[in-house]
Amino acid sequence: MAAQQVEIVEVGPRDGLQNEQTPLSVAQKVELIERLAAVGARRIEAVSFVNPKRVPQMAGAEEVMAEVPRSDAVSYIGLVLNRRGLDRALEAGVDEVNVAIPATDGFSRRNQGCSVDEMSDAFDDIAAAAADAGMPISATVSTAFGCPFDGETDPARVVGVARRAAAAGAVEIALADTIGVGVPHQVADLVGRVREVAAGARLRCHFHNTRNTGYANAHTAVEHGVAVLDASVGGFGGCPFAPGAAGNIATEDLVFQLERTGLPTGIDVTETARTGMWLGSALGTPPTALLGRAGVFPAPHQE
Repeated sequence: MAAQQVEIVEVGPRDGLQNEQTPLSVAQKVELIERLAAVGARRIEAVSFVNPKRVPQMAGAEEVMAEVPRSDAVSYIGLVLNRRGLDRALEAGVDEVNVAIPATDGFSRRNQGCSVDEMSDAFDDIAAAAADAGMPISATVSTAFGCPFDGETDPARVVGVARRAAAAGAVEIALADTIGVGVPHQVADLVGRVREVAAGARLRCHFHNTRNTGYANAHTAVEHGVAVLDASVGGFGGCPFAPGAAGNIATEDLVFQLERTGLPTGIDVTETARTGMWLGSALGTPPTALLGRAGVFPAPHQE
């Protein structure tokens, strides 16, 4: 029997950059995306169609999409939060759109200026318009494991958001540990609960390593049948509206773990680590990923 393929959604160009102090130029963002496609990333969250006054690191989305290399092998994802964002994404020519729907009102009001119910209403509208345009849409349920403002997240809230998003047409539901507080037993529990109410949608997980649980959580998700994981090259990222929420799980470290477990990803781990180091130089911040420093094992044979 062939080993299970784990798909990595590379979120470095969006979630990886949005919380960094040094904004990259359009040319640097395009180079980052080119490098990621070259190492084997086949789904890349490339841009965010949010107000650049609120998240200046995400400025230039249309310019980036106009310059990235196009290939049937690579799908570019754009984050949108409202119909205006969707209209921009469609005009820019993304291949997929993703919408973040918080599971807690405290985070939703601070991050998106509305309640969870209001954001779910917005998703219904966005999903209907995306369907009319033939655009695949996914929903990321943020603060699924805990909220910096409301504390512990009730799993029933996550289930409710996921159920409604799936009913509205989401082809994929992502469970996001926005502030990095989840632990493996919560992952197993929540994946099982959401699978029951969103049977028509793929499940994806998005983990932060803020408290050093992200890789264990990713492994648990895969053990429970999740075949799509988000990761950010170099381990960069975090939410600018979630205090202390730094550190996406790093693509290179995750790929190393998966490949050593016998789970192929199609991503060149060595070149990804080099890209993480390149990005760290561009940002003036060392990557949190460890593989770029430690190297792969076994080490490549040297003639």
